[in-house]
Order: sequence, then C-alpha cells, then structure tokens
Amino acid sequence: MLPSIDSLRCFVAAARLLNFRAAARSVALTPAALGQRIQKLEDELGARLFLRTTRSVALTEAGLALLPAAEHCIVAAEDCARAARGETGPPPMEITLGTRQELGMSWLVPQLTSLSATFPSVDIHLYFGSGPDLLLRVRTLEIDCAVTSSRFTDPKLESIRLHREDYAFVGAAALLRKQPLTNEAHAAQHTLLDASADLPLFRYFRDAPGGGDRLHFGKIVRLGSIEAIRRRALEGAGVAVLPAYQIEADLKRRAFVRVFPKVAPLHDYFRLVFRADDVKRPIYEKIAAQLQSSPLR
Repeated sequence: MLPSIDSLRCFVAAARLLNFRAAARSVALTPAALGQRIQKLEDELGARLFLRTTRSVALTEAGLALLPAAEHCIVAAEDCARAARGETGPPPMEITLGTRQELGMSWLVPQLTSLSATFPSVDIHLYFGSGPDLLLRVRTLEIDCAVTSSRFTDPKLESIRLHREDYAFVGAAALLRKQPLTNEAHAAQHTLLDASADLPLFRYFRDAPGGGDRLHFGKIVRLGSIEAIRRRALEGAGVAVLPAYQIEADLKRRAFVRVFPKVAPLHDYFRLVFRADDVKRPIYEKIAAQLQSSPLR
C-alpha cells in the first residue's frame, strides 16, 4: 500500500519540528491523531521512522532517508493541484538558512530584501549557531542549509563555494606598544583569545608556513564568538586571529596591529552547505549565485 499525501505531510511536519505537539498544531490535528498517522505510516512502510523518548524525538536512518523523498512527493502533489487549477509560477516554499551570528548580521541580513525580491515565493528564515552545530542541523534536516567555513567529510552533505575568507593575527595597538609580541619569548606575557579549546581561529596562523607551535601563551581565554573576541582584543585583553573582512576598518584606523606580519595565515572558504539528497538543491544553487555577487562585510 502506498502512503497517502496526508500521512507524508504529517511525517514531514514531525520530522522538521521534532516535536509531535508542535507538528500536530501545524497540520491542524490533535497530538493523538498525528501519532496515529505516523504509526500507520510506519506500519505501511515496515520501518520505524522516529526514536521517541519522554524528553526527545529524533529521526531514524529510515526517517532521514524518507524525508527528502516525502517532501518531493508533497511538492509534486501540490504541483498537480496547481496545474489542475490553471495556476502558474513557482509554489510557495520556506527555507531556514543557518550561519554564525556575526556573519548573519553584517552580511546576510542586509541581503534579505534583495533575496526576497529574487525569490518572491520563498520565505527565508535565519538560524544562528556555531560551525559544528550548523553542520549537524543541516544533516538532521533541522535547518535546510547553512553558510559556514567549517570543513566536513560527511558524504550526506554537499556545498557550493561562496567567498574566500582570509585571516589576520592581530592585537590592539595600545597593548602591543606596552607589551610587544615580536618574538617567541614575548608570547608568555600575552593572552590568546579564541572561540573554543581546540583553537579554531589560531590554527590558521599555527598551521601556516612560518607559524608552527613555537608560541606558548601565558593564558588562553575562550570567548565562544568572533565578535566577542574582536571586542575583547580591541580592549587589550589579548591577541587573536580574526577574519580579515571583519577587522578591516579596525586595521585602517590602526586600532589593531598585525602580529608577525611576515607570516600569512591560511585562508578558508565560506560555503553554502546542504543535504546532498535535498530536492531544493536548484533553489540553493540560485541563492548561492546571488550570495557570491555580494562581497563579505
């Protein structure tokens, strides 16, 4: 027996929200009725689609495999109804785009108006998170796609390059006048600011030719976000490796000075990441093309 479109719609709602009460509200059913639809669908397919506990809901591998196919079926059914009614133009769609907060506020939010004009039938929602969190949420389909420079080897994910991301090792000019950092021995008198314990920013300097592990800082402080690191570095609380586009103005007004300027930190790329099996890939490709035309800021 083939699953009904209504059953697939209930499944997609539950898979997207991972909350049966919220999913039931979104499809105008009671939680009990939604649960019955999901149970019937699992029986028809002969596969368990969700792992449910009293505290959480997660998709099984079968559920993850079914979701893009179910979305494709729903879209196809809606296209059939629209064709029968004589309607033209693309159907309405919602996309949740994730990124880190600093990039979202400085670069993506200013583009929402132009993106809406280019894709009038698409409602774009934003989600802010860290790199690993973004990749996990794309993989589990909690968000549709993400702009991130985090690297991945997950075969379920694909990406489109958007922009090169360069980095600079800097410290506040006032701090470095008072406490120079021009050789290895000076590092012991300085604090390194980074996002987390694995030093994801400093590695761009450490792994660069001429960088290496020769600097042993007196203290390392983890601040979680790039903007927090930038602000504390400007206050003279430590030195840091930061995205060049984000501190361009600070360097021009000489609030920041480059540390070991002869060492060129490695670069990375911002990418638009999405599930390899996502049926909305053509939309992501068009969004990526528009994002490529807007320089980082």
